[in-house]
Amino acid sequence: MPAQGGISKPVHFHAKGTSMTTATLSAPSLRWRVVDIVVAAVVAVACAVVFVGWNFGSHILDGVQALLPGIQSLGYGPWLIGGPLAALIIRKPGAALFGELVAAAVSMLLGAPWGLQTLESGLVQGLAAEVVFAVFLYRRWSWPVAMLAGAAAGLVAGLNDWVFYYAGADTLFLVIYIAGATLSGAVIAGLGSWALVKALAKTGALRRFAAGREAERV
Repeated sequence: MPAQGGISKPVHFHAKGTSMTTATLSAPSLRWRVVDIVVAAVVAVACAVVFVGWNFGSHILDGVQALLPGIQSLGYGPWLIGGPLAALIIRKPGAALFGELVAAAVSMLLGAPWGLQTLESGLVQGLAAEVVFAVFLYRRWSWPVAMLAGAAAGLVAGLNDWVFYYAGADTLFLVIYIAGATLSGAVIAGLGSWALVKALAKTGALRRFAAGREAERV
């Protein structure tokens, strides 16, 4: 992954019948720039607005849970988008955690009905997405990795709700609820974030980021 400010390492090799040649391989820079902080904060605030809107919009799923209790978790995805979206744009360690946690904090300040629990949820969901990008050493930004990050956030969100809200629920409900949150995270937060970044990159809005420069080369 090319990145501005990367560390270059010369690599020497011999080719048969030729003299020694020097090739340069660029490692990604993982240091945050001022523009990274600013854009990550803007993304987080924008996601917080989505969170607050979905706090009310999610009630459209209330009728669905009467048909199959637990299936309402399919609507979890919009609350998980902050982590994957910030990470796919910034591509630095901590971006997923920053995006989801700051978005949760702002939504809490804007009146999220769960109070401090909103902040705790943002923390664990952001950490889950962060772990996935870390496993790939912050070098893979494809849609499958994005979906894995979203799924991880959804899985942790479902487990977190089990502990705090559904401790006495039956097994079938929990399986449906956690599976629904995981699927929603993968599709809406993961794949959705990846598609949104691709669309933004095509407009030139991400020109200062690797995601934007990749789009220009296509």
